[in-house]
Amino acid sequence: MKNTVKVFSSPFCVYCSVLKQFLTEHNIGFEEFDVSQDAKARDEMIEKSKQMAIPVVEINGEIIIGFDKNKIVELLGMKE
Repeated sequence: MKNTVKVFSSPFCVYCSVLKQFLTEHNIGFEEFDVSQDAKARDEMIEKSKQMAIPVVEINGEIIIGFDKNKIVELLGMKE
């Protein structure tokens, strides 16, 4: 099964950059939404996460708030 990964972030967020680098290094494809510029994406993120904190990662419909490496590895079925 192919994973669906969405990353809600902003260019000014250090943890967002770390998250995207982690996904890229592990060849995990993701769709990125810049919530500092995209109001529709920001509204979607707030509706799903119930807050304004970034990054927010959605993996196959599961929401992760912040860069929770262990949870990301678990949901993607990655080997550490």
